[in-house]
Amino acid sequence: MFSQFQIIWSLMRGYRLRYGLALASLVAATTLNYGVPLVGSATIDYAVAGKALGPDTPALIVRLLGLLGGAANLRAHLWLAPLAMVLLSALSGFFSYLKGRHASLASDGIARQLKDELYDHLNHLPARYHDRADTGDLVQRCTSDVETARQFLAAQVMEIGNALILAATALPLLLSLSVPMTLVSFSLIGPIILYGYIYFRQVKHYFKAVEEADGALTAVIQENLTGIRVVRAFARQEHERAKFAGPNALYRDRSIRLLRLMSWYWSISDFVAFSQIGLTLIVGAHWIVAGRLSVGMLFAFLSYLGIMLWPLRMMGRILTDLGKTSVALTRIREILAVAREPAPDGPATPQPGPLTGRIAVRDLHFHHAAAGLPATGRGALNGVSFDLHPGETLAILGPSGSGKSTLMHLLLRLYDYTEGSIQFDGRELSSLPRPWLRAQIGVVMQEPFLFSKTLRDNLRLGRGDAPDQEIEAAARAASIHETILSFEHGYNTLVGERGITLSGGQRQRVAIARAVLKRPPLLILDDAMSAIDAETEALILQALRERRGRATTLVIAHRLSTLAHADRVIVLDHGRIIQTGTHAELAAQDGLYRRLWQIQTNVEADFQTELTPR
Repeated sequence: MFSQFQIIWSLMRGYRLRYGLALASLVAATTLNYGVPLVGSATIDYAVAGKALGPDTPALIVRLLGLLGGAANLRAHLWLAPLAMVLLSALSGFFSYLKGRHASLASDGIARQLKDELYDHLNHLPARYHDRADTGDLVQRCTSDVETARQFLAAQVMEIGNALILAATALPLLLSLSVPMTLVSFSLIGPIILYGYIYFRQVKHYFKAVEEADGALTAVIQENLTGIRVVRAFARQEHERAKFAGPNALYRDRSIRLLRLMSWYWSISDFVAFSQIGLTLIVGAHWIVAGRLSVGMLFAFLSYLGIMLWPLRMMGRILTDLGKTSVALTRIREILAVAREPAPDGPATPQPGPLTGRIAVRDLHFHHAAAGLPATGRGALNGVSFDLHPGETLAILGPSGSGKSTLMHLLLRLYDYTEGSIQFDGRELSSLPRPWLRAQIGVVMQEPFLFSKTLRDNLRLGRGDAPDQEIEAAARAASIHETILSFEHGYNTLVGERGITLSGGQRQRVAIARAVLKRPPLLILDDAMSAIDAETEALILQALRERRGRATTLVIAHRLSTLAHADRVIVLDHGRIIQTGTHAELAAQDGLYRRLWQIQTNVEADFQTELTPR
């Protein structure tokens, strides 16, 4: 438990002054609250019952009567007692407000800081982490777990402080009034605290199980909503419902186990707390009859017991939330403990101007298993070597799993190669800072991703200061300008999540325009025209040919018509280069390229024949 408080203390960094002010307000509120039963006790015994002050009168009672003008004055003006009690309660309430305000401001600031840190950290984690991570679970940790920590810091930290202050001040105060009655009043508090600690040790494990089940449930929902069109297209609603039922039932079962444990605690703690009040009342009444205790003193002890028992009984709630927070903080720290993408070896040096686009790849090897990545269905590279000159267009062809996209990921330093060398302008790729390198590359992924923003904002993703005329020029180059103008709001059209309101071809063209607008020294198109019709593809290729020389271009595709305009073509198979040359050279020689060219040419010819009217 102590380690958890250390973690919470570290989270308070930067907000400890506010928590200090909240604690000071709590002390003031508690002290004022203690005065209310004292006023009532003194009034009952010395103003109403007429008990005389003596050497055995508690010093606090003597001082309080002195503040109220003495017992005789209080007897003559009984309205002073309720007035004093109301004023003390009002002041206590004011300081309670200050306590809550400072604690809430501090907890909200910590939660915002923690969310910012998590978001920034996730954006700098290696690609291999996101390949394995469950998106739904990450969302759960960044939202629900942070909110759990915020609620604990806002409320329960102050409740812990309240319990400690009560324990530190109430015991001396009650001892000064009556030692025997204090022993009676505290006789069952020890078992409550012991049972609360045992309960905390158990509930922490239950909360972990519930949080894991909740994360799995969120992951299923997130995946289903992301692929809702596929679910409906294949009429898989019933299958998805059955798939959801399993995690949902697991979450319900674990939640019921947790609630059952909590109900046992509340029932037992209620029984012990009310037993303590009953014991105090019975013993106090017996001692009043025996003349060992006054009515006012019993009133004071019962009042103080009511003040103390509620926070002590709430220790179960505090320990419950502490267990829940402990699990939440552990899940958050698991993310923060993952190392970010490593920086280049050696001291950071200022980078020269932009890349020229000269790339040299030598004996490049990469294996997903060696990089800690799932290898199923993924291409690997085995001794790939080639050169790419500034302004040149290089096309890469190969069957699925041959390593084309893997090569693109290595050039972007999403993964680091295991053997061989990649040099940009004579500098080893591993020595270049990732942010600087990626700023030099424009890329269109196989599955283009658009944010739920306007088309203009999506186009400006790589170059936020691009003027409107350059945005339109890039859109024309990608043959999407006229399509955008046909929308009701033009470039200010808001696209749906992941660009869902656009067709696949429109998303690809927007992604191409976004990459072109960036004006990068190196442009990578990873099967970027697979969803574009042949006529539009021809227009885009013509626009790219007109831009030839402005950027080194790497084109990955399956359709050979996309590759025919390239300066050179390399053919990959099982991670090795099996052919290289121009389109004309490769089409004229036996090999995979020629076979694919003949197949695609014959298919297109047959298709055109079928379309020709007879």
